[in-house]
Amino acid sequence: MHLSFSLNPHANIMEQGNPKSPVALIVGVTGMVGVALTEALKKSTTLGGPWTVYGVSRRPLPTWFPSSLLDNYLILDTLNQENTHQLLSPLSSQITHLFWVAISVNQSEDLNISLNSTMLSNVLNALTSSENSKLRHVTLQTGTKQYMGPIFDPTLSAQLVPHDPPFMEDYSRIPFPNFYYDLEDIVASYPKSFTYSIHRSSIIFGASSRSFINALLMLSVYALVCKRENYPFRY
Repeated sequence: MHLSFSLNPHANIMEQGNPKSPVALIVGVTGMVGVALTEALKKSTTLGGPWTVYGVSRRPLPTWFPSSLLDNYLILDTLNQENTHQLLSPLSSQITHLFWVAISVNQSEDLNISLNSTMLSNVLNALTSSENSKLRHVTLQTGTKQYMGPIFDPTLSAQLVPHDPPFMEDYSRIPFPNFYYDLEDIVASYPKSFTYSIHRSSIIFGASSRSFINALLMLSVYALVCKRENYPFRY
């Protein structure tokens, strides 16, 4: 898996020197990044380990997922505030690190903002609701739409004037609705009891049939078409 990322300069993801083993909650665990994170955190050489890893997704684990690597798995629709609080608030005294790699993709950017913001807020509220909350760090994955704007919104995309690549982390926000901005603002709005980092990934290669965008699968299908039609494989 390849990730390009942007980090909050005040973040300390693994918090070296803490004698207690970290407990990760990966929301969106069955996506490409979720699978890779689960495998990475369970390696004996991973900084801060041994990690305890809890995973969340909306459906049962697929058969191909390495379920033995998860210490706990929760089927949860994080849009449901009541269920999210019921399932996650009892874990708030255990979870030390939240990895947010979930996404709801919709045609309208306003709907993207509404749904994705609700999901993240519900989870953060549940994990910080208790005085015994152990949450120390939030890792938020967004993407290069940070610098391009709502390119998939059929109405807004025609009006965009995106930043020119190569993209710089300190570029100003584009003056259009963008759910990435809202997610960053939600994390930053919480009391400074935890640190956070923002990871703006570009093209991600990985193995998951549940990811909305999968460049590896796209290239694989293209290669099969080229092979069948006897075309050169160019990209």
